[in-house]
Amino acid sequence: MLLIEISSYAISLATTTLHYYVQYGIGAAGSTRISNELGAGNPQAAQAVVQVVLIMSLVEVVTVSLILFFCRHIFGYAFSSEKRVVDYVDELAPLMCLTIIMEGLQAVLSGIARGCGWQHIGAYINLGAYYLVATPLAVVLCFVLHLESRGLWMGLLIGKIVQASCFASITALTNWQKQITLDKEEEVFCGDSDE
Repeated sequence: MLLIEISSYAISLATTTLHYYVQYGIGAAGSTRISNELGAGNPQAAQAVVQVVLIMSLVEVVTVSLILFFCRHIFGYAFSSEKRVVDYVDELAPLMCLTIIMEGLQAVLSGIARGCGWQHIGAYINLGAYYLVATPLAVVLCFVLHLESRGLWMGLLIGKIVQASCFASITALTNWQKQITLDKEEEVFCGDSDE
């Protein structure tokens, strides 16, 4: 049974990791556009970019999650012909779908944070969500409550929910006009590289 769980977990992890790069790309593009718009003094354009990348992300993650959910009974056959592995992947599919949604939103929202120059805030959020929430929860769910690989997955998923929630809160509470002022003050403080 352990080998089946490991195989199924590896399939699920490979799937969500592969999908993460799509969302990371959207986040990186958003980061570049947001930083360019803020640097040019266009807070409304930066806000529009945030809305566009979030809508793109939501449409993509919901589409992929729905496809995966409705194909969950046959999805495992793409990786293994072992019926028990396929059945276990089928059981993990709802967690995979939720992970795809939360990882996607987290990737795009952290891209927005990078574009605004909030790397230090992002580092605290990521460290706290992983080391203070996800890892302890995964250990308890897996080893204390004996949920095995599902427990590991749930702990990491809850960590992603915390990350995405923190990044979403910061993004929603951003005063974009003030962000321009902060960028101008930083330029004055740091100096101009052309001088």
